[in-house]
Amino acid sequence: MNADFLAVLEFWEREKGINRDVLVSAVQEALLSAAKKAVGPARELRVAIDSKSGDIRAYAKLIVSERVISKHDQLSQFDARRLKPEAQIGEELEVEVTPVGFGRIAAQYAKQALMMQLRKAEKALIFTEFKDRVGEIISGTVRRFERSDVVVDLGKYEALLPNRERVPTEEYQVGERVRCYVKAVEQGVHGPEIILSRADPRFVIKLFQLEVSEINDNTIEIKAIAREPGFRTKLAVYTRDEKVDPVGACVGLRGQRVKNIVRELNNEKVDIIRWDSNIRTFITNALAPAKLKSFEVDEASKRVTILVSMDQLSLAIGKRGQNARLTSKLTGWQVDIHEERLVVKGFDDKVKDAVDALARVPGISQQLADILVHHGLTKLEDVVEAEESDLSAIPEIGDQAVAILEAARAEAARRTRPIGDNSDLGQAL
Repeated sequence: MNADFLAVLEFWEREKGINRDVLVSAVQEALLSAAKKAVGPARELRVAIDSKSGDIRAYAKLIVSERVISKHDQLSQFDARRLKPEAQIGEELEVEVTPVGFGRIAAQYAKQALMMQLRKAEKALIFTEFKDRVGEIISGTVRRFERSDVVVDLGKYEALLPNRERVPTEEYQVGERVRCYVKAVEQGVHGPEIILSRADPRFVIKLFQLEVSEINDNTIEIKAIAREPGFRTKLAVYTRDEKVDPVGACVGLRGQRVKNIVRELNNEKVDIIRWDSNIRTFITNALAPAKLKSFEVDEASKRVTILVSMDQLSLAIGKRGQNARLTSKLTGWQVDIHEERLVVKGFDDKVKDAVDALARVPGISQQLADILVHHGLTKLEDVVEAEESDLSAIPEIGDQAVAILEAARAEAARRTRPIGDNSDLGQAL
C-alpha cells in the first residue's frame, strides 16, 4: 500500500501539477471513512499519513478510566501509564488504534473516494489556471468522443469541444491535433469545465491577431465580423493611418497571411472588406465584386434595398443567399437585393413622353407640342432643324411657326451653353 500510495502521489503531482500537501490532505479525508469502518466509532478518530514514507496510522482520543465500559471511548489506567507513566484518571490521551492490515482495507475502501477527492483538487486547479486564459487559442489532442461532443487532451487537463461549437464541415479523429479558442471556463455539475470552440467568430479574429502584426499592435482595427462556420467569413477592417492598406496588410504578400488562416479553417472562404462609415460604401465593399445599380436607404428601420441587373443578381445574393445574409450581419443593416426590371413602354406612352418633353420648352404649349409630335417632330432637335415653311404648312400651326422656331432654338442654345456662362445676364445689364 505504501509504495502504491507514494507512486500515486508522485504521478498526480508530476502529471497534474497538484501540490503534494493538497493530495495528502485529500487522501486523509478519504481514508477517514475507511478507518471508521475498520476501527469502529472511536472517539475523535483521525488518520495521519507520513508524506515521505507513506505510512498510514489511525489515532483516537481516549479518556483514562478506572473501569473501561466502552473500548472506543475509554482506556484503562494501566494501559495509559504504559504510554504515559504519569497518566491520571480522567485525562485524555491520543492513542494509535491502527488495526492489523489496515493498509489493505484502506486501499480497497478508499480508492473511489480518493479518486473523487483528487478530481476535485484537479478541477480547482483547472479553474485557477484557465479562468485568465479565456480568449486564447490553445492546441490539444482529440482524446475521445462523448456522444457528439469532443474531449480534447490539453496535457495536464481535458477540455470539451461541444457539438454546438464544432464546425459542421469538420470531422475529427482520435489522436488528431486541433487548435481551438478557449471560449469559457464554466462551473458544471462535476466542477469547472474548459469549453473550447472552433465555430466562434472570435476564433477567426484571434487567428488574424496572431497572423497580422498590424492588428496585434492596433494599427489596423477589426470593426465587424460575420461568419457561417465552415463556409464563409466576412471581416471588416479599418485604419486611421493613411499609409497603411488594411485589406492588403491582412491578405499579406502573395496572400500568404490569409492563406495560413484559411488553411487553419480547413478552406473556409474569408472575405476581407474595407470598413466605411458611409453605409452605401460599406455595403458596396461587402457585396463586391457584384455591381449594384441603385440604393434605397431607410435610416429609421436600418434597411437598404438594392437593385442589380439580372446577370449580377446571383453574384450579389450568393449561394443560398449567403452573401446577402453575411452582409446584413456584418453591417447591422437589413439588406434586400432585387433584380432591376426594365419596363418596355408602348407606342402611346412614347408619344405622351415626347409631347410632355416638348411642352416643357418655354413658348411651346401642350397643344402645340401634341401637334408637332403627331407630325413627326418628336424631339427638340427635330423642331430646331425644321424649316419655317415646313411648320407653316401645318394647318394647326400656320402663323405660329416663327414663334415656335425661336422658342426651340433658344431652348437648344440654353441646353448647350457651358455651366457658369452668364453672357445673357451681361447683355441684359
